[in-house]
Amino acid sequence: QVRLIESGGGLVQAGTSLRLSCAASGGTFSSYAMGWFRQAPGKEREFIAAMTRSGTNKYYADSVQGRFTISKDNIKKTVSLQTSTLKPEDTAVYYCAADEGWEVSAHWSPRYWGQGTQVTVSS
Repeated sequence: QVRLIESGGGLVQAGTSLRLSCAASGGTFSSYAMGWFRQAPGKEREFIAAMTRSGTNKYYADSVQGRFTISKDNIKKTVSLQTSTLKPEDTAVYYCAADEGWEVSAHWSPRYWGQGTQVTVSS
């Protein structure tokens, strides 16, 4: 079973960037599809980005397409979310997720979750 720990959240101003990281332990990292979700206060958790096991295919929510980039490092066993041009509406707890499945999409339902890292974007 994989364990996920997020880091990199914080308070930033609108228009700036932040890099979130997720360290995985346990299991075989290359055997997991990886991704990110977020949950804003009073809202449901929403899909942000995901990538397949090989990293070949990546999917993004429309709300972050072109501003966020997901990547992973199989040696360091980390998955990152590079954000840019942050907006106040990006304020949320960001969660790292993983699943042994082969496919990912905007409807991805991963099995494993981290505890989240808070991102707050001030206007």
